[in-house]
Amino acid sequence: MIVMKFGGTSIADAVAMRRTISIISKKLRSKPVVVVSACAGVTNSLHQLVDLTEQGEKEQAEQIISALKDRHKNIVDELATTVDTKRPTPDTTDINNTIDKLCNSLWTLTKAHMGGQIPDADKAYMLSCGEYLSSNILGFMMNALGLVTALVNARHFMITTGDHLCAMPEVGEVAKRAIGVVEKAFKNADVVLTQGFMGVTIEGDPTILGRGSSDYSASLLGMVLDADRIEIWTDVDGVCTADPNLVPSAKGIGKLSYEEAAELARFGAKVLHPLSIEPAATKNIPLYVLNSMKPEVEGTVVLNSSCIFDGVKSISYNENIRVINIYSPKMINTSGVMAKIFAVFAQHGVSVDMISTSEASVSVTVDAKVQIDPLVKDLAKFGNITVDRDKSQVSITGKNIIGVKGAVASVFEAVSDSKIYMMSQGSSFLNLSIVVDRPEMITVIRNLHKVFFENGD
Repeated sequence: MIVMKFGGTSIADAVAMRRTISIISKKLRSKPVVVVSACAGVTNSLHQLVDLTEQGEKEQAEQIISALKDRHKNIVDELATTVDTKRPTPDTTDINNTIDKLCNSLWTLTKAHMGGQIPDADKAYMLSCGEYLSSNILGFMMNALGLVTALVNARHFMITTGDHLCAMPEVGEVAKRAIGVVEKAFKNADVVLTQGFMGVTIEGDPTILGRGSSDYSASLLGMVLDADRIEIWTDVDGVCTADPNLVPSAKGIGKLSYEEAAELARFGAKVLHPLSIEPAATKNIPLYVLNSMKPEVEGTVVLNSSCIFDGVKSISYNENIRVINIYSPKMINTSGVMAKIFAVFAQHGVSVDMISTSEASVSVTVDAKVQIDPLVKDLAKFGNITVDRDKSQVSITGKNIIGVKGAVASVFEAVSDSKIYMMSQGSSFLNLSIVVDRPEMITVIRNLHKVFFENGD
């Protein structure tokens, strides 16, 4: 059995769906369990719908739902009219009725909460309607083309915590339910199709796992099903040595360790969701990152560390961060200060990425999207607080970086003309990060890439 996840760009329209179906059709002997996201851009539209509903913008909200209905029905029409000439044109009545039903449910909730706060459970349902729409359409077309497909509602097995808008799976419950649901579905089908991103509490309230979490859904499903492999199909040629949009000379990486992939995801690489690595690693399941636009490309496989060579693999970044600096001579020879400082961060729910300390100071980085004014106010009791804004974090990631001769010197060589605000070496020797001025970020990334990947060694 294999688990295949297809992201929004892989099912964005009729052409992309046909390409995805072709990929799936070649894997039937492996008993594919297919996990899909919403069509590209649909979740953004649903977030906009939620905002407009709470703002009382009824006409604009109705326009969004109408546009979603039209877009998905157009995909159905185009798929139906491009079926192999050896097959009869499929009857689209049922799938169009399903689209109508889903969009009508959105409109019912929109009207019910117009101008008011939408309860989180209803909001989770609204935001996951994109996955319902895409999976129903893909399932319809797969069956029309002769791939006998069982569509399974993810909320029949993806049991989560009660945090409706950023839920975490209850792994034991997921395993208990998913195995039976999938086995039953395969009795009468060649392919099992389900949705990523969504879940349900044990009480039956809709939840979602957070933006971009379909990778995590697929990896977790692969773990509980003891899959032979997990495939993440996206619109890039696997993981690269840098973001190809910033570094045209970036190269594909054939193999990464689970630990390296997790570090890359944590430090800004957007190819994989940060939580998607652990489930695969738990069962030592190979995780492939592949391009649905170019399925012939080998992509990247993520494996056990023993299969991976030492050295720098990739450069990632977080473009917009802030550095919070806390300075006080009172910290010197005073125990427990750090615990108290980070307790304040916890109270405000602010996550810290990098940390640098000395006897009288501590500096940390946080994402620029986070509201930090109340946090800074409370931190002031510890000493003098300054905040450096408009900064970027650039990270090099690889196995046993500390053991690579000249790695740190190479970093200093690459950034010799830039001001460095912080530098942090991870204790696992997987990551070395620096903080630079945001306007310098691209130059720093390109210089680092030249030093590590373009020097001809």
